[in-house]
Amino acid sequence: MSQTPITGWHFVDDTGTFVLENPHQTGYLYFPLVNEAGMMSVVTPLLHGDAKTGQNTFAMTPVSVEDLHNSRAARNFWIYIHGVGPWSATGNSAPQIMQVFTDNTETVRLEAGFLWQRVTRANATLGLRAEMTSLVPASADTVELLQVTLTNTGAQPLTITPTAALPLYGRSADNLRDHRHVTSLLHRIRTHPHGVLVRPTLSFDERGHQPNYVTYGVLGAEGDGTPPLAFFPVVEDFIGEGGNLEWPQAIVAPEKAQPGVPAGVAIDGYEAIGALRFRDVTLAPGDSITYVLITAIMDGVENPDALVSRYGSAAAFARWFEQTCAYWETKLASLHFETADSTFDRWLKWVTVQPILRRLFGNSFLPYHDYGRGGRGWRDLWQDCLALLLMEPAEVRELLFSSYAGVRSDGSNATIIGARPGEFKADRNNIPRVWMDHGAWPLLTTQLYLDATGDLDFLLQEQVYFKDQFINRAQGLDLDWRPEDGTQLKTASGAVYRGTILEHLLIQHLTAFFNVGEHNIIRLEGADWNDGMDMARRRGESVAFTALYAGNLRTLSELALALRTPDGDKVELAVELILLLDTLSEPVDYADVAAKQTRLARYFAAVQPVVSGDKVPISLRALADDLAAKAEWLTQHLRRQEWIENKEGFGWFNGYYNEDGQRVEGDHPNGVRMTLTGQTFALLGGVATEEQAHTIVAAADRYLYAANMGGYRLNTDFGEVLLNLGRCFGYAYGHKENGAMFSHMAVMYANALYRRGLVHEGYKVLDDLYRHCRDFPVSRMYPGIPEYVNPRGRGMYPYLTGSASWYLLTLVNEVFGVKGRRGALWLEPRLVAAQFNAEGKAAIHTQFAGRQLHIVYHNPERLEYGHYTIEAVMLDSEPVTFESRGHAAVLPRATLLALSEGELHTLEVQLSKIES
Repeated sequence: MSQTPITGWHFVDDTGTFVLENPHQTGYLYFPLVNEAGMMSVVTPLLHGDAKTGQNTFAMTPVSVEDLHNSRAARNFWIYIHGVGPWSATGNSAPQIMQVFTDNTETVRLEAGFLWQRVTRANATLGLRAEMTSLVPASADTVELLQVTLTNTGAQPLTITPTAALPLYGRSADNLRDHRHVTSLLHRIRTHPHGVLVRPTLSFDERGHQPNYVTYGVLGAEGDGTPPLAFFPVVEDFIGEGGNLEWPQAIVAPEKAQPGVPAGVAIDGYEAIGALRFRDVTLAPGDSITYVLITAIMDGVENPDALVSRYGSAAAFARWFEQTCAYWETKLASLHFETADSTFDRWLKWVTVQPILRRLFGNSFLPYHDYGRGGRGWRDLWQDCLALLLMEPAEVRELLFSSYAGVRSDGSNATIIGARPGEFKADRNNIPRVWMDHGAWPLLTTQLYLDATGDLDFLLQEQVYFKDQFINRAQGLDLDWRPEDGTQLKTASGAVYRGTILEHLLIQHLTAFFNVGEHNIIRLEGADWNDGMDMARRRGESVAFTALYAGNLRTLSELALALRTPDGDKVELAVELILLLDTLSEPVDYADVAAKQTRLARYFAAVQPVVSGDKVPISLRALADDLAAKAEWLTQHLRRQEWIENKEGFGWFNGYYNEDGQRVEGDHPNGVRMTLTGQTFALLGGVATEEQAHTIVAAADRYLYAANMGGYRLNTDFGEVLLNLGRCFGYAYGHKENGAMFSHMAVMYANALYRRGLVHEGYKVLDDLYRHCRDFPVSRMYPGIPEYVNPRGRGMYPYLTGSASWYLLTLVNEVFGVKGRRGALWLEPRLVAAQFNAEGKAAIHTQFAGRQLHIVYHNPERLEYGHYTIEAVMLDSEPVTFESRGHAAVLPRATLLALSEGELHTLEVQLSKIES
């Protein structure tokens, strides 16, 4: 029989629950399960995956994406049917695996929601159905729960022997290839009345072994709490000689296998497994029986009895399932959308959860994200705050403030970020790397916060600076620095130095302005946003991010003016910073590369290894003028020097210079070379003129657009491995940072298009990405946005991508036009006609000024964007006065603050035709 045709997932309710038939016939699928306590799990349709709390504490064997089909170490639940033989409820038996493409008598259905997965497997021949529900409860425990319900769907009674078999690895991911067997000798295995516990004696590390205080366990019970009968705690006893986890001797040939052991047995020094044998049971036709399994990581306090009491019954599982669903529903309730496409609205719920998942998982611990050791990078801190501003704004101020403690006095930043807000660590590995774009992101996020709140005083709050052994943007070492000196910048007198947030921002941008290469473009250093551009540290330059810094300098100039009050026009800054404010000190010729480099070197010498601690009052007007002059010089320089027009008549901005000092983009013997990055930030930074913006779109459509990949590629095919630019050109073309449809840059491109008034072009980017992800037979992914789309159309690296934050930000601020300006609420919709429903409505539920708002746009004629304007605004059914700014309606913050908290308030916005 042939494989069942792939149809794709569909939503079954408004909460985002989706169903996928026969998910086991698609590879590489996985689903994240996580809680705030730190339990991080991943589960596939075959219940493969792993569970862990960190790099050194994996309860199950760590998996990379290829392990999902190569490894046999999956969660399993075996049923031995008397008179028939063994059957795996999860599908992980040798016969079932062999028949997956040839036998349709077994049906599989996956259902998933926030955040749980349910797989139902039914075998019509056997007359048996298994329903397996997985979740990590929204609790304070680091546990994963699995409920298995077996039902006799046949006409005859079935007598069965059930056995759960869950992997129990119990150590660091490092030990997969570092003393795998030796570390099993550390295992101290005990059988508990409800399961198997493993507590290694040591955390194995040849750089320094440490006592281990973590216990790993698999516990279980029948739905009524009845414990297992016996246990197989050792892998080799469970599988038997010549057996394996897909055909274990203890299941398929019990007469030959080692017998199960009772509770209270201790076995030392072997690979463990959580294999729990339950009592035999006879199911009459239509009868069911339920089992609950607990995978636990117990750090410090070993509490298996408490865990069984809390989770070990069907009634307890039902309570935690309900509580977990309610937790995630509340978490996501603050932001949702209503458009003409209800599938799109529900899909957005899965986009909304992605920034939360990245905060909890970091950039590691999912099968595609098989690198790093947990945690997030510097760029992630700021980009994930974008979504927090939309969903959990109350938490943002402190998170933003604490994150500025990672800025160094040379404008670079810490790269090892701790688990707590504001925790930054010295790099003990002595692997210096500076990403030249890192200084730009904090301002983008801070600007959004300031606009949403009007909290300009935030800029005047003082924060520390980070200090470690690296100086001169990691080009030198402070040989006198020692770890015991701490990681905070000090003054010459030994006191910890603090500067305003404004000062931190100025340092990040002014050092970048002077840190130029031979073409007077900001140096690429270790890389920019594109990590793969990492082989041009000496002569490489990033035109793309020079454009963004130009726009940021303009923003800083505006903020400096906004800080002026009738009572004062001064701000205190570190005296050393005057060196970079050249209109306030000895002028520098911006066109003179050597002079700029010399001035930067003087500044570095003044602030490293310590600062004086002296501050001077600076006129905010003079500061603003200086910043504006720098922004304008960069803008004109880029427009003159970096605009390309090729032989086909298309134009765009060059994005990079390579290690040989050569311009990267333009016509080339290997074909046209163009990057999307170079265009995105020329648009965002305001460098591209209106005419250039339209020309860029035409060039991107000509050279970068790939309909089969869901949108715009990151670059054209450069046709060779560029050792003078970056590792990404060693990747096959169309993959990852070498020409994939990279969601993050594509969505930022859409954002830039909207900001520049190219609304239909921006809509196309967002809509193409959504429609590609929705096309399951091509994208092969669950709802959400992937990091990138490969040449075959498959969505790669799902869940943990900064593109989700930018997609939401673009929808809220640009598409629905809900944004702040110095604390006031601006409503400036840029919805196209297709986004309004049949009644001409489109709505967003969001937060502003601490109030929950349901904003409904009424466009009864379904006018196209550009043909409507705001005619009237009703607040809770009452007309409200607003100020018209172009086609925007501006509501003072006081209007919103007068509303009651804790209630949902409705803003109805009437759109009418623009009269010519």
